[in-house]
Amino acid sequence: MDKETLRAYDNESGGFADEWERQPPPEDMYAWLTRYFSPGLTADIGCGSGRDAAWLHSHGFETIGYDASEGLLVQARARHPQLRFVRAVLPELDGVPPAHFRNVLCETVIMHLEPDQIAPAVQRLLGILEPGGILYLSWRVTEGASQRDKHQRLYASFNPSLVRDACVGNDMLYDKEEINLSSGKPVHRLIVRRSGR
Repeated sequence: MDKETLRAYDNESGGFADEWERQPPPEDMYAWLTRYFSPGLTADIGCGSGRDAAWLHSHGFETIGYDASEGLLVQARARHPQLRFVRAVLPELDGVPPAHFRNVLCETVIMHLEPDQIAPAVQRLLGILEPGGILYLSWRVTEGASQRDKHQRLYASFNPSLVRDACVGNDMLYDKEEINLSSGKPVHRLIVRRSGR
């Protein structure tokens, strides 16, 4: 995870959490999760305030939320005390067991990584899935050069082929750039089924 991005989330965790919890629910994403996720243990990687982990839990998915930011984990635990939230940092996700989850959600997180970390992160996300499990992955699209926002969060610019190539050998179920209904920002979404039995 980019250090300046992580510092911003740690230092301003309350403000970010308030913003995400106030946003309109991402009904477009929830519709995809309802369609493709199946019952079983689910990981929310980059869980932020815990909003989406709470939605998953309320819809019958046993969910563990993971985030790199200790500040955001404090927010998530306070706002959703019925759930488990654990620190883990992309791309390594140290401490997260392989082939352990039926579903993995990673919503608008990987653009906070340097481009050379993106393929290893995607491979690791697929690696924590059971064979046949589903990865929902999205990222904010940045045109032109990589940039930082007013909080100094990194928004990396990279070719989607970086992600697609990291998914080779697995089943690509969805692959499209569109507008996120919650944030109003352009995002690229992929839904991938891990191969194997």
